[in-house]
Amino acid sequence: MSQTDKGVPSKLLRGILAGVVAGAAASFAMDRFQAGIAALSSPEHEDEEPATEQAADAVAKRITSSELAEADKPLAGQAIHYALGIGLGVAYSVAAEFRPAVTAAYGTAFGVGTANLLDEGAVPAIGLGEAPWKANPATTLYSYASHLVFGGVAELVRRQVRSTLVA
Repeated sequence: MSQTDKGVPSKLLRGILAGVVAGAAASFAMDRFQAGIAALSSPEHEDEEPATEQAADAVAKRITSSELAEADKPLAGQAIHYALGIGLGVAYSVAAEFRPAVTAAYGTAFGVGTANLLDEGAVPAIGLGEAPWKANPATTLYSYASHLVFGGVAELVRRQVRSTLVA
């Protein structure tokens, strides 16, 4: 095994470990940011079910053939949010181990990418939200701001955890 090959498993493991922590922390920060914005904004969208809750309900229907109870949807939605955030954190951190350029703009490029991929692409494509050209501009701004927080915190935490693992 060459010297280069020996580094691949350690980079992969370091990326996975840092990604789990970074993804969880970034999901938490994004959640708190969104809660803060919601507390400051008007209640006009209060009745709309979040995409994460809709996704959790769809998963439950697929697995159990029945819908989630209304009381269970918020927790199930949070589980979807954190699972996705941790998965994205792992993918990002592993990619950063092998291609440091993915950390451009201190993780905010990653945040914008996740907003494009998820909120502007996947969520409307699977019927959990409006197409970007039909969405309220404030909703789009909220999405990008939330994902900038996610990306920035993911990079901050990833760097910290990685430096701890390398030391």
